[in-house]
Amino acid sequence: MFERPLTRKAWLGGAVVTALGLAGLEARETDAASVSCILTPEQTEGPYYIAGEKLRRNITDGHPGAPMQLRTFLVDATTCRPIRNAAVDIWHADAAGVYSGFGSGASSRTFMRGIQRTNAKGLAQFRTVYPGWYQGRTVHIHVKVHVGGNVVHTGQLYFTDALTDAVYRQAPYSSRPSRTTRNADDMIFRSGGSRSMLKVKRSSAGIYMATITMGVRR
Repeated sequence: MFERPLTRKAWLGGAVVTALGLAGLEARETDAASVSCILTPEQTEGPYYIAGEKLRRNITDGHPGAPMQLRTFLVDATTCRPIRNAAVDIWHADAAGVYSGFGSGASSRTFMRGIQRTNAKGLAQFRTVYPGWYQGRTVHIHVKVHVGGNVVHTGQLYFTDALTDAVYRQAPYSSRPSRTTRNADDMIFRSGGSRSMLKVKRSSAGIYMATITMGVRR
């Protein structure tokens, strides 16, 4: 299902990543204020958003997939200073390409969805799995940022095709071997997706560590 880009502008920052073990990531948080801001248009929230999701870090609900730690840093686009206590709201398809609350995922409204508050360094973290694909879209994660009760950013986060190809050679993704759309063929990715790329490395524990810094106008 294709999604139409919005016209309202927001801002998204550049990306940084450190490949660490899960425990190490908890303790050694990159300082978002050291990252320069790179601005890009926001993107559509798409048809699968559900408001009022749970405030939680682990969003898998036990669904299978390659484990991934998503680290989003939020900064002020003007000053690049971290924004504390913002609500970062994410949602994405599971390894089978299904969204909770819709289609074959309609029996649950929670898997691969959740909200986290940013800490003093602007960091919100999620434990999830590498997203699956569905017809007409490249692989992505949806994100919405709330500051002071207002939505200040709606966007999507992306992966390199080479990484997705490598992940999808593993189970359970390998049971769906012929994804239909790559980044360059995705109409939404072509509208700013190259500046919404996650930096990803795999830790010694086999966890994909994905990090991005998002700059917003408050």
